[in-house]
Amino acid sequence: LSEPPAAPVPPAPATPAEDVDARKITAHLFFVAEDGLRLASIEREVVFGEDTVEQARRILEAQLEPAPPPYASAIPPGTTLHRVFVTDRGEAFVDVSAEVRSAHPGGSLNELFTTYTIVNALTANLPAVTAVQILIDGKEVDSLAGHLDLRRPLQQNDRLVAGPSQ
Repeated sequence: LSEPPAAPVPPAPATPAEDVDARKITAHLFFVAEDGLRLASIEREVVFGEDTVEQARRILEAQLEPAPPPYASAIPPGTTLHRVFVTDRGEAFVDVSAEVRSAHPGGSLNELFTTYTIVNALTANLPAVTAVQILIDGKEVDSLAGHLDLRRPLQQNDRLVAGPSQ
């Protein structure tokens, strides 16, 4: 007896990082500057999203990738993106994993950097997004580390950001 032929395995869908032919946009991502006292705006190619929610997801996924040297990520390691919602009023709700809080180093400046890395990544790149509220595991939170009120959507904050660089 011969064995039945194996069922063909469909190829895995390409992830944005693997899809080199995908249409891309230039987005401003935010990382802690070398001096540790401000955020730096870095231009990066990000895969194009067909609508605001998909583009927001692509930008946030790129923001969660490791920071290019000599910069550091303001988002704690292990943090993952669950979902993004955008209301008709332009408020985005970004649902991230608990590591954003449990692995957070603490301190008011670090909390500002983490929060405004996420807020600015969306508001600076997506005109349809006017404010961002961070959720953890689908729930509203008071703060990440006890210093900044996250119970409402926050608008872009450029005071923490140095000038753009490549």
